[in-house]
Amino acid sequence: MVPEFKKILYATDLSDNARYAFSYAASLADRYDAQITVLHILEEVSTAFNMHISSYMGEQEWAQLQADKESSLLDTITERLNDFCNTARDELAQCKFIVEKILTIKGVPAEEIIHQAEINDADVIVMGTHGYGVFKDALMGGTARRVVRRSSVPVMVVRLPEEE
Repeated sequence: MVPEFKKILYATDLSDNARYAFSYAASLADRYDAQITVLHILEEVSTAFNMHISSYMGEQEWAQLQADKESSLLDTITERLNDFCNTARDELAQCKFIVEKILTIKGVPAEEIIHQAEINDADVIVMGTHGYGVFKDALMGGTARRVVRRSSVPVMVVRLPEEE
């Protein structure tokens, strides 16, 4: 059985690695006439940090500040993602890929990537990764590693090539 990729979930943290990985998502979309869902996850603030700030500011003030900033931040990130997709589309003019939708979600990145792959019926997940520390050639970033381990669909993990 030859795999068919009709729905691609492209997860981005807006880094250079993610931008580079987008060219792979676009190439797959072009080759298979697939649609791309672009996903960016805003990491939630830790419980300890939340408790510390709310004790300093007061719970109501902290909750109000979070609500006010979250809406503004989601709008800003969605705008950046749209710009990112438009730039990539210009750079990859030969590709006729379709960005089906752009999602900005709050949560734990690995969990949200897996969840969005399931609810969007993704055939493949494409994402960049960072190598860290002494073992960077052997290890991939924590989020990518968790997604690869838990995903029920294939995951293409793309690493930014090292400059020579």
